[in-house]
Amino acid sequence: SSIGPAVGALAGAIPQCGVSAAAASLYAGGVVSVGTLLAVFLSTSDELIPVLLSERVPVVLLAKIVGIKAAAALGVGFVVNGVLAAMRHVRREVSVHELCEHSRCGCREHSGVLVPALIHTAEIFLFIVVISGAIELCLLYFGEDSLQTLRLTSPFLGELAAAAPGMVPNCAVSDASARLYIAGAMSPGALMASSFAGSGVGLLVLFRTNRNLRENLAILAAVYAVSVLLGMATGGLL
Repeated sequence: SSIGPAVGALAGAIPQCGVSAAAASLYAGGVVSVGTLLAVFLSTSDELIPVLLSERVPVVLLAKIVGIKAAAALGVGFVVNGVLAAMRHVRREVSVHELCEHSRCGCREHSGVLVPALIHTAEIFLFIVVISGAIELCLLYFGEDSLQTLRLTSPFLGELAAAAPGMVPNCAVSDASARLYIAGAMSPGALMASSFAGSGVGLLVLFRTNRNLRENLAILAAVYAVSVLLGMATGGLL
């Protein structure tokens, strides 16, 4: 759809990560474009906004963060779709049957869509639980102190350093970023870079449902690079 990035940017602005997971599945099924997917990923804020709310930061700051993320995500989505269209890039259509074969869920044995949908949902849920649990153990071991050792207040280096952990699909990173920013240990640009990169479990679902590894890695790299650039460009607006 020509308005896909706009819809994706607005939907991703809702403070939760379910939209990014759904967008990744839809992308794997050939339903949405890469521009729409990036728009959702970039506008998703995971737990950042709720944590900032709990810390009683000014509402104006929250509005700026959400507005900047949505506007930037919308722009990036349209630019990416436009560039790919100019290059006449056509992504291979993926059928539901091919997705079922890839996941080996046995969906073809069932009639209708309810049972296959439940099977896919349960499969992805278990996958997320296992991976998220492993990530949680890593974060528990390293803790917030490991983030404080990064140069999160330095121009350019702060954005580079903050975007990488921001991509970790766990709300603990958003929580730590919010608290570090409030404590003055993270610059506005680093906060925005981390937030742009934080697509919740979207990237996890993408790698689980989309069988094109090269495509997934390209999207991962694009999310990181764009998050760093947007962090440097928008940090001064906070």
